[in-house]
Amino acid sequence: MNGGHLPDGAQLLLDIAHGIAVAAPYLAVAVAIGFIVACGISWRRALRVRDALAGRVRVEAVPTSTFDPGEGEVRRWSQHLGRVSYAADGTPKRGRAARLRYSAEHGRMHCYLEGHSHAQAVLTMPGFAEVEIRAGGSRSDIRPVRFSVPTPRRSRS
Repeated sequence: MNGGHLPDGAQLLLDIAHGIAVAAPYLAVAVAIGFIVACGISWRRALRVRDALAGRVRVEAVPTSTFDPGEGEVRRWSQHLGRVSYAADGTPKRGRAARLRYSAEHGRMHCYLEGHSHAQAVLTMPGFAEVEIRAGGSRSDIRPVRFSVPTPRRSRS
């Protein structure tokens, strides 16, 4: 026995283990607080999505019997549907997305377009020349969409 002296590597290992043992309660508290904060954020987000999905607006697209869109019309309509998510800015993606739903009632097929209530003006705009859009409520209930205008860039002179 040499009086309790340890080699340098072993003493360093014991010092690291002691530091971890001292910091462990603080690390556990920090991890618990981080977990609680993450749960709170995801709960708040889930409530925002639920509220957005509950207030969705549905319009019916009724095509004529001669409806046969070309590639350009389909591309233009898809860009038109992309504006729905911009009109519902501030809502999580799941709640602001446009949904196209098909259903059959009494042997007739129906095509419904659903979106966030802030995007009702965009949803009721016709996308195709030979498709009528029927809104569920009156036209006076439709609020206009206001897009934020980006600030102009200053030119470097």
